[in-house]
Amino acid sequence: MNSRPQPPINVPPPRTWDARLARRLVTPLVNTWVTPNHLTTLRLLIGLAGALCLAHGEFAWVNTGAFLIVLSNFVDHTDGELARIGGKSSRIGHFYDLACDALVTVMLFVGMGMGAGATHIAGLRVAPGVLGGLAGVAIALIFFLRMRIEEMAGKAGTKQASVGGFETEDVLYLLPIVTLTSVVLPFVVVASIGAPLFAVWVVIDYWRVARRAATPAAAAAGKTETSQMWASK
Repeated sequence: MNSRPQPPINVPPPRTWDARLARRLVTPLVNTWVTPNHLTTLRLLIGLAGALCLAHGEFAWVNTGAFLIVLSNFVDHTDGELARIGGKSSRIGHFYDLACDALVTVMLFVGMGMGAGATHIAGLRVAPGVLGGLAGVAIALIFFLRMRIEEMAGKAGTKQASVGGFETEDVLYLLPIVTLTSVVLPFVVVASIGAPLFAVWVVIDYWRVARRAATPAAAAAGKTETSQMWASK
């Protein structure tokens, strides 16, 4: 007799490789006391530990931090998979997950910037910690706007590009290459430029979605007002 818990047949399989592995790992937890929020908290703690290691700046610390960030990024898939196959999804849990994602990402770049030290850019002495903070704040804004877009347009509105079983966010799995090759500082500089530019694009996308969502509401309000006017005559 096979007593292993099986995923519900009505839950579609994940698109990405890491999510598929995460589902296999959390399937035995479906009928236990473990909740998705427990896994989200674990992801948060691992990610913050990784950011602190990156902030030390020394080679061994930085590479340990990169490994922890990769592990945190993988654990981030486990809470969602457990929620889906265990029927434990909740609005609060979803917001908690997004908040942890934003916090870990912000601290990741701040930690990398602090660990990189100081540098000269265009004749000015700029602290990489500031550059990392700029990239982190831009990414936090992106997370917030994507959450708002999801509320207005559904998950399809924030669906990430997927190629060969990998999503855009999976680029974090390459972080150990950045730390092992000692190119943390150039990475932070590029992120401090690229993240704000991408945030601008997300702001524009949010504005478009908000306009599309407002149009039907305005039309419905206009019909209601017209009906009331005719009824009063």
